[in-house]
Amino acid sequence: MAMTSSRPYMIRALYEWIVDNGCTPYILVDAQAPGVEVPQQHVNKDGQIVLNINPTAVKDLFIGLEQINFNARFGGIPTDLLIPCPAVLGIYARENGQGMVFEPEPNPEPPKPEPDSGKKTAQKEGAKRPNLKVVK
Repeated sequence: MAMTSSRPYMIRALYEWIVDNGCTPYILVDAQAPGVEVPQQHVNKDGQIVLNINPTAVKDLFIGLEQINFNARFGGIPTDLLIPCPAVLGIYARENGQGMVFEPEPNPEPPKPEPDSGKKTAQKEGAKRPNLKVVK
């Protein structure tokens, strides 16, 4: 059985652990990953950016199953950031470096559309109709 990625759960748990211990949570992000919206002028030569996500440094932080988004100031300018969870390379405490680095996740290829033959999917050759049975 295929399971969803554990990365968003680990990010959220480590974030809470770091904050609960009075430390500053930083995330390391692959700024070149698809869907990442960060200020490009702050991206290093390796295409990465380190972001302080301490509750006192950001506004409206949301760590979801698909992405992390929040508002932060860069040079005094409020900026909305969006980071898909697969783009997070690690999360750690600034003060002592404790945290976790994540293994790269394979990028699932989007399903390739089948050529449209002009017939409905259920009417394709060899397609069977679903069979429902009442169980008492």
